[in-house]
Amino acid sequence: MGSSSDARPDPDQLLEQLREEDERARRGKLRIYFGASAGVGKTYAMLSAAQRERKAGRDVLVGVVETHGRSETAELLAGLEQLPLRELPYRGRTLREFDLDAALARRPAVLLVDELAHSNVEGSRHPKRWQDVQELLEAGIDVWSAINVQHLESLNGTVGAITGVRVHETVPDTVLDQADEIILVDVTPDELMNRLQAGKVYLPHQAERAARNFFRKGNLIALREIALRRTAEHVEDDVRSYRVEQSIAPVWNTEGAILACIGPNEGAEQTVRTAARLAGQLNVRWHAAFVETPPLQRRAAAQRDRILAVLKLAEELGAATAVLTGADAAQALVEQAQRLNCATLVVGRPQAAGGWRNWRGGRTMTRRLALLAPTLDIVEVGQADSARRLARAVHLVHDEEDAAAWHGHWPRYAWAVASSVAITLLATPLAQFFDLANIVMLFLLGVVLVAMRFGRGPAALAAFLNVAAFDFFFVAPRMSFAVSDVQYLVTFAVMLGVGLLTGQLTAGLRFQARIAASRERRAQSLFELTRDLSAALLGSQVAELGEAAVRRNFGGQALVLGTDAADLLVLPPQAPPDFDAGVADWAFRNAQPAGLATSTLPAHAWHYLPLRAPMRVRGVLALKPAQPRWLLIPEQVQQLDTLARQIAIALERVHYVEIAQQALVQMESERLRNALLAAISHDVRTPLTALIGLAESLQRTPLAPAQAQNAQAIASEARQLSALVNNLLDMARLQSGSVRLRSEWQSVEEVVGAAIRAAQHALGGRAVNTDLPADLPLVEFDAVLIERVLVNLLENAAKYGAPPIEIRARATPDALVLAVRDHGPGLPAGLKGREQTLFDKFTRGEAESATPGVGLGLAICKAVVDAHHGRIDAANAEGGGAEFTLTLPRRPPPDSNE
Repeated sequence: MGSSSDARPDPDQLLEQLREEDERARRGKLRIYFGASAGVGKTYAMLSAAQRERKAGRDVLVGVVETHGRSETAELLAGLEQLPLRELPYRGRTLREFDLDAALARRPAVLLVDELAHSNVEGSRHPKRWQDVQELLEAGIDVWSAINVQHLESLNGTVGAITGVRVHETVPDTVLDQADEIILVDVTPDELMNRLQAGKVYLPHQAERAARNFFRKGNLIALREIALRRTAEHVEDDVRSYRVEQSIAPVWNTEGAILACIGPNEGAEQTVRTAARLAGQLNVRWHAAFVETPPLQRRAAAQRDRILAVLKLAEELGAATAVLTGADAAQALVEQAQRLNCATLVVGRPQAAGGWRNWRGGRTMTRRLALLAPTLDIVEVGQADSARRLARAVHLVHDEEDAAAWHGHWPRYAWAVASSVAITLLATPLAQFFDLANIVMLFLLGVVLVAMRFGRGPAALAAFLNVAAFDFFFVAPRMSFAVSDVQYLVTFAVMLGVGLLTGQLTAGLRFQARIAASRERRAQSLFELTRDLSAALLGSQVAELGEAAVRRNFGGQALVLGTDAADLLVLPPQAPPDFDAGVADWAFRNAQPAGLATSTLPAHAWHYLPLRAPMRVRGVLALKPAQPRWLLIPEQVQQLDTLARQIAIALERVHYVEIAQQALVQMESERLRNALLAAISHDVRTPLTALIGLAESLQRTPLAPAQAQNAQAIASEARQLSALVNNLLDMARLQSGSVRLRSEWQSVEEVVGAAIRAAQHALGGRAVNTDLPADLPLVEFDAVLIERVLVNLLENAAKYGAPPIEIRARATPDALVLAVRDHGPGLPAGLKGREQTLFDKFTRGEAESATPGVGLGLAICKAVVDAHHGRIDAANAEGGGAEFTLTLPRRPPPDSNE
């Protein structure tokens, strides 16, 4: 029993597997040709496979391929369709780039996009080509591409340290990890060196320079090992996934998660890259955290931006990031590791001068972490001078910011000086009445008040000034800094120490209070928005409340763009000049953020965030924050995502409230209309029957020709009015649910014949051709109702079509198919793709027509067929005319011996 239950698959795991399979089915497949360096034959192998696919009949398109002057590679392009490149102006030149929009419009089965790590020309939709590939995959297009191992982000520093060459074009490891296929193209270093000398890798003048630098045998051996290991990791993931999917001895993953501890100094990005590589090798989740202590808050804007860039890099590599606050960085990191169940901490090695030290005892961060959490594994990462420098995700004028910060701080120091002067002036007349010990207390009180009001820096300045003022004005000899009694040196030291310590403690409390107040404001903002949105009844109210809440949190400008009835984004009538409607529409259609601080058009001043509700995307939140840096802080990004989610849920709630109200009104209208139709129809039916009888009696009486014609017209119009009344009655009965099917085994030939006889007056002598096979079986249905359906279809063909009218029938193993066709003009051209609207009540093919009718006949047909659990369709027949097809379910008739 135990073994069988243990082998039973986890339901949650199966649901997750089904969800992933559904996403993979909609998304295009990514194949990456992976190699250790240039020249191993990745593009050659990709083009060879493309030629095989083309010969097999698959639609293959070359989006962009770099041959680098290799003739044997260029020969493989023969016969392959190539997408024209797009020309873009750049610094006085015209460069040719991959045309993403043309590829999306062409939609081939397989698209070749070489050089995955390539940087696009400024002005392109995405800064990187791998981001173009992501959009192609989301559109359902299979993509083949190629990349070298040195272009992987997590290996950038490692490869740079080995080769001494800095690679600036990189691809996040998640792109490689999410690839459906990785094909390793591998050659030995000796063979690659021979290819380089033979001119099969670079042109002669490039090959000579490459042989002296990058293409050294030691480099190639090391790169080959890294590429083989990286490919083996991907294959191991595939094997593990297959074992889980097939429930084959599931592996219990006991490794803990990884926490990358981001330090404040340069080189922190190497810590992130190493943590990402370790997490990939161990197949564990990983996190990245930075601790903001009071001293770190006073760093320059450029240094703060570099830390945020490292956090952004960690997000791109797949980490969950966080900015922590606390006076002790090591303690905060240990608490974060325990909260996230991280068994391994990855920290940077302290630099020779300074480094990341925790000033409690002067210990390094590694030592502090080891003392606080002896059970955690700590990995210390070395420096990598050859790694590329990170670019800022947002562009700021730091000199102006720092100048503004100084202009905002100097009044605090001025108040510190003023407080020292004021205490000195106050204490001067009191010196003759109080001991110097009491005067010291006044100066200490001033330091405490300055620390509470203005912070650590002004408090330290006040402490020095107060000690100097006490010595100069109150300690003998006065008006001199000389000290006659050595004991006053102890007094000065104690005053200075107490002042600095008090300022430090008070500033720490102010820091913690400010952090708590900031968190309270964020929570309060969410609470107020949720409360206000719960009372909103219109989409415009939701948009107004959402914009106000976002502006309160981020400043600047905010716009909430909803959707219309056609599920299209509604743009504001008066948008700001720098607002881009195209980017907003792209974010809405692709359900991905775009603009500022994203990987899609990051140069824009606005940030466009899709409003994802549980059912669908309900619009776009556009934000131009007062400080672009806020969009790089994880807590602020989470706050913005939460606000957007609340707005999206409110928009969806309002949408469904409107639908429910419309449905309620429609139901009440239908009920009232059916009651009125039933009452009127019953009252009109009796006089109509009498009128038809009188008209027919007049027709049988000898009359003059004019009188006979009038009698015939009276009878005809009365029959049409009677048919209309019958339709109204039938529709009222069908919708009220009072009609009960009397299904019996019927002969199709008899029902068709009865329908033709009943429709004689409407047909007006038009011939009806029937095609009823002699071996048609008995079918179980309500003969009266199906006869009425055929009568309505014959009347419709007589009104709007042209003879001859045909009725065909055939039987399949599980259905009876009846078709009524005419040879008239067919269905109206405006109904193409909307043929089912013909079966709506009070709907006619032509709104304005001399043909009598109110559009109930086809609606009755659909109601009867639906009651039989069948289907009715309308279409234009081949050769002209309209054709209506009934499909009724059937089962084998009973044995005649029963």
